Amino acid sequence: MSSSKKDVDPAADLAADLAAEEDAESLPEEEPERVIAVGSLPAGRAAILRCAKLAPTSPGVYRMIDANGDVLYVGKAKNIRKRIVAYARPTGYDSRIERMVAATSSLEFVSTATETEALLLEANLIKRLRPRFNVLLRDDKSFPYILITADHWAPQILKHRGAQTRQGDYYGPFASVWAVNRTINSLQRAFLLRSCSDPFFEARTRPCLLYQIKRCSGPCTGEIEFAQYGGLVREAKAFLSGKSQTVKDALAAEMQKASAALEFERAGIYRDRLAALSAVQSHQGINPRVIENADVFAVHQAGGFSCVEVFFFRAGQNWGNRAYFPRADRSLAADEVLASFLAQFYDDKPPPPCILVSHASREHTLLAEALATKSGHKVEVSVPQRGEKKELVEHALANAREALARKLAETSSQRKLLHALGMTLGLARAPLRIEVYDNSHIQGSNAVGAMIVAGPEGFRKNLYRKFNIRAVDLAPGDDFGMMREVLSRRFKRLMSEAPRAAAAAAPLHVDAVIMPPEASAPIDMAEPDEETDSPWPDLVIIDGGRGQLAAAQETLAALGIVDVPLVAVAKGPDRDAGMETFFVPGRESFKLQPRDPVLYFVQRLRDEAHRFAIGSHRMRRKRDLREAGLQEIPGIGPTRKRALLHHFGTLKAIERAALADLAKVPGISAETARKVYDFFHERAS
Repeated sequence: MSSSKKDVDPAADLAADLAAEEDAESLPEEEPERVIAVGSLPAGRAAILRCAKLAPTSPGVYRMIDANGDVLYVGKAKNIRKRIVAYARPTGYDSRIERMVAATSSLEFVSTATETEALLLEANLIKRLRPRFNVLLRDDKSFPYILITADHWAPQILKHRGAQTRQGDYYGPFASVWAVNRTINSLQRAFLLRSCSDPFFEARTRPCLLYQIKRCSGPCTGEIEFAQYGGLVREAKAFLSGKSQTVKDALAAEMQKASAALEFERAGIYRDRLAALSAVQSHQGINPRVIENADVFAVHQAGGFSCVEVFFFRAGQNWGNRAYFPRADRSLAADEVLASFLAQFYDDKPPPPCILVSHASREHTLLAEALATKSGHKVEVSVPQRGEKKELVEHALANAREALARKLAETSSQRKLLHALGMTLGLARAPLRIEVYDNSHIQGSNAVGAMIVAGPEGFRKNLYRKFNIRAVDLAPGDDFGMMREVLSRRFKRLMSEAPRAAAAAAPLHVDAVIMPPEASAPIDMAEPDEETDSPWPDLVIIDGGRGQLAAAQETLAALGIVDVPLVAVAKGPDRDAGMETFFVPGRESFKLQPRDPVLYFVQRLRDEAHRFAIGSHRMRRKRDLREAGLQEIPGIGPTRKRALLHHFGTLKAIERAALADLAKVPGISAETARKVYDFFHERAS
């Protein structure tokens, strides 16, 4: 790769200037020995110069580390020593780099054979270490695919996410689960492929409801011959592989043939299948004519935020789009944000042959080489200048602009609610990190504690945590004991991973933080420091009343934590929304007006915590049920268990069955059916 190409990096220009003036072996002189304040810019420069003496001159990755051992920044370079020395120059920094250099205490290096390998390693380390000065891809969940299995004589069509270990053909990625579900529903109508599990398939003695509503051809009970079903599978694979017009032409020909033979019922079946295929393509919006497999990226910046919109095109079809809001410093240009985003985006995803982007970057050639090396096929990264490809990028850019406008509006509204919540509770400043805790169990069994996190940008689901209650000496249904265990485990770990020296040195009394609104000073609504994403909450909300609040206070006080504001929110009579009572240490309990926006906001927080807690509880209960079997239900022994499984096929089908259907099972009385139904549908507390 030509040496004129520069890394998109905070110090790229400085490094290039230095490389033109100095030899790789020459280093700036260290400052004379004097007392240098730790955390100052001179101290950071001195630490960088000390490490630069040991830095290799080969390509590789470097990590800048602070005094606590936390990684501040991960970067790559064609010549590590030249890049490191660039940070030690006395002038030319912007404020962001000055903060980063001042916080640097040491550096670590990893040499690679080529700059391409360095780029791949850099992206991997950024995603794993999440340094606060890098551009961070916040949502890195795997994308859903459509899978047509190949490990059964009657292939199954289903949604798949995660490692592609099951034998079969995978089609994707799709932008969302919603897009996959919609497509599978249409494909079932068009190709009549089964979606049931193998155990359910093997247990059938008569066709299921999907056969009756013409969304399955019924291979389980021989309603269709093996050869005919194989033909449907081949047609579905051809359609998903981009041969949609060929498949539609073949179906149209069969429809005309059946109509000419006066077989109008068979012609109607082909007509319905054609309509289903047309529905798939009509929902896809834009379907490009000149490209088959491509991803389109467009970035838009406004208000100090960046939005990257991604469109997926596979087999000439639009398989959806998704908006990302990476965490990036406000000083970074759009091309720098996009270049770093792309490297992280494809760290765990296979790239298509064509990647279209909205902003040119000096990293494109290097990125294309890295992706080609990783995927084993040629990858082109380009900024289209004309034609349909340019129209696709402009369409993605328009979507990015609209998505960011919505995000900014939501963030502004969220900040106003946080400000109002802080005023209502008498906090010293608007809370930027709120943690809400709730428990879920059924008569003490499968007890789970849950924590959700919310802030200026809404719910932060990547920070949610669940706690399987471990204490064996708790009485069944002891909510106070469960809350003590959850808070104790959460804050003990927090104190070990991120101790707060300032709080330990000058502890604050809770009553000094939470004051009546009329006595509190004007609340501080300064913009949060984007680089200091503290794991410590500014407010803890407990789902419960005065008893839960007392348990929370005792638990935190025992740990020496007295400066975290607490509030408990008790549901109203008959659990009516709008009648909640707030319990705050040092104040009388109070209620808010039924239409108060703060009350609605707190209800949303509490309901989200309740949803997450119940979901975690149900997952644990289902796992235990799979391990223990249906015999965990009172009155269900081996004989009745076999009868239920023989009738419904799977445990999931039994769980979803109506009470009347359960009562129809041979050997299951009305009373036993009620027990089974109540076991799966009893409300979690």
